[in-house]
Amino acid sequence: MERLRQDDPARIGEFVSLARLDADGSRGVPERRYLARSADGGHTVLACLPPPGVDPARWAAEAQQAARLTQPGFWPVGRLGGTPAFPWYSSPYRPALPLPAVLAAHGGPLPEPLVRTLGGTLAEALASAHVLGIVHGGVCPAGVLLTACGPLLSCFGATRANPVAGASPTPESGLDTGCLAPELAAGGPVDRAGDVYALGAVLAYAATGHTVPERQEIPAGLRDIVTACRSRDPEGRPEPARVLAELLPGAAYGALTGATEPVSLPGRVVEALSRQSAEVLATALPTQGH
Repeated sequence: MERLRQDDPARIGEFVSLARLDADGSRGVPERRYLARSADGGHTVLACLPPPGVDPARWAAEAQQAARLTQPGFWPVGRLGGTPAFPWYSSPYRPALPLPAVLAAHGGPLPEPLVRTLGGTLAEALASAHVLGIVHGGVCPAGVLLTACGPLLSCFGATRANPVAGASPTPESGLDTGCLAPELAAGGPVDRAGDVYALGAVLAYAATGHTVPERQEIPAGLRDIVTACRSRDPEGRPEPARVLAELLPGAAYGALTGATEPVSLPGRVVEALSRQSAEVLATALPTQGH
């Protein structure tokens, strides 16, 4: 939880803004995300808005598509609202940390076993979407929300909502340039191979703290699969199912994204999730006139 700034909305639809999910100055966050509560105090949600500089209609169209994505492994879009100029969507709140906040809580890159679990779960989620012809188009560190039961992919369609049209994204765009496949940065279409490239960047980030590390920075056990995912040649990138098999040999397909039991997380990360939950519960609605 981060304190609201003066330029943050006091209300999002019928919800009262309580705090920002992302730390001030966070880069590569393709949505504005707020913890918010209904005026009667009965419902706490994660409410999301388009970032500055993004076409709100395009962003809203991607949110509508995300609302139809019911496969496990994806952060659910529970409700759509707003106006054409100020669209938003909300999801029921659960304690969750964006991947950059996970590394900050842990104090640096994550242990390789956890990187493998995170990457395998995300690969399984992408595989289930790709089988249906759905391309996520927004895989990035900030788009990975870690819960006690594992990671969920959010920020659906962020690249499509803000196409770079052959130019490097501006800092205001919210897109993480390290997650953009070369063909996308050149103005090409968002496709499955682009999702895999971005998955490789997320793996690299979790293991090193950078989406574009030097090869020798990547732990030896992850080096080959991360390098393959980040191949400049789209045809040379593995399918998500192969990424899953490389990261978690023998893992039963379908057992990761649908998990309902807590996963093993470092103590500081568990503490950060617990602290967020406690702070959300303890945060009172602003009094009228303040």
